[in-house]
Amino acid sequence: MTDNTKRDTIAAALAQGNGILRLEPAWVARDFLPPGKRLGLKDEEYDVGERGWICERWLGSTTRADNRVGPPDEGLSYLAIEGARITLKEAVEVAGDLIMGAEYARTHKGLGRLAKIYDFAARIPFHIHQMEKDARLVGANPKEEAYYFPEDVDLGPHPETFFGVHPYIVEQGKQELLLQHLVEWKDDLILKHSRAYLLVPGEGFHLPSGVLHAPGTALTIELQEDSDVFAMLQALNAGKIISKHLLFKDVTPEARATRGEQAVLDQINWEISGDPYFYENHHTSPVLVEETRQEGGEEHWIYYNTTKFSGKRLIVKAGKTFQSVDRGVYNILVWRGKGRYGGHEVEGGHFGFDELLISHDAAIRPISVENTGHSDLIIFKFFGPDINLDVPMIPHYSR
Repeated sequence: MTDNTKRDTIAAALAQGNGILRLEPAWVARDFLPPGKRLGLKDEEYDVGERGWICERWLGSTTRADNRVGPPDEGLSYLAIEGARITLKEAVEVAGDLIMGAEYARTHKGLGRLAKIYDFAARIPFHIHQMEKDARLVGANPKEEAYYFPEDVDLGPHPETFFGVHPYIVEQGKQELLLQHLVEWKDDLILKHSRAYLLVPGEGFHLPSGVLHAPGTALTIELQEDSDVFAMLQALNAGKIISKHLLFKDVTPEARATRGEQAVLDQINWEISGDPYFYENHHTSPVLVEETRQEGGEEHWIYYNTTKFSGKRLIVKAGKTFQSVDRGVYNILVWRGKGRYGGHEVEGGHFGFDELLISHDAAIRPISVENTGHSDLIIFKFFGPDINLDVPMIPHYSR
């Protein structure tokens, strides 16, 4: 299919769908942790052999999963268009103006964000996502991210996340305490240098790139920059030693040759990792969007404190309708309930009916969101960079 044919196909689908495109689920495997099996798949569908287990679902994704083994399109969302097999990434490349709006497409190469659900039965190893200065060296984007923990799902065996390091390590310049764990690569004792925070359903965290963290087992809906860079700093996890390749995955060969394990410590954002007020500066509770409150429902900001991405939780009451108006292109995940979104049938947990992409031209006009069920219709909205410039910012605490 040529680019012109793809563009014509997308234009026709947008016209038929009133500016809205339906998306297929994108499943992602990981081989370093067991699955939590809370994504709604059949039990036997989680095991994918050499690739590991299905542990993540990527939403409205234009990002390819950077796995050791896997299909070339792993992580990429596909448009649900009959008779055409087009990824959302391809759609944005050939019809970015139709999807993102002409003005936004002139200043942004793509959607610039990645939403996902991740689902692990063990805590993710202590790691960082490289800051821009380091990610660019390996041809990748940095990865700032944010988390939301849904309220109606089991939290798993370890519902707490380690963030950063004890403040004295930075205050007293003792970062080398972490180095021996990277060199020896034999256990999980690097976590003794960090603090753990309880994961509370209905709340979340905002995490800049370069910050050390080991996410707990709560099912997490994450919104992040468009990237899959990381460096694992914890050798032993879930009872096995993980490959040390993951420590250096996004370190240049030159830095590894000259700096060794220290090269990864050089990539850490020590200021934020050692912040004694880390919780106060990065914990996020839902913030009511006062200007969109209606009789039929209400929205809350759940991803904020940055303009690199943002996101809302929309709740529409049973039998009611909500008029949705936003500032630009976004994608949605229907989490619970059933109804219609701009005339499209939607239902939480029904694959193929729980993901939509809302084009710019549709987003900026009133969209009718109808709850046709008997319980709340819960929808998550995910926006990319520079769309919501007035999101709440957490007041900064310092000494």
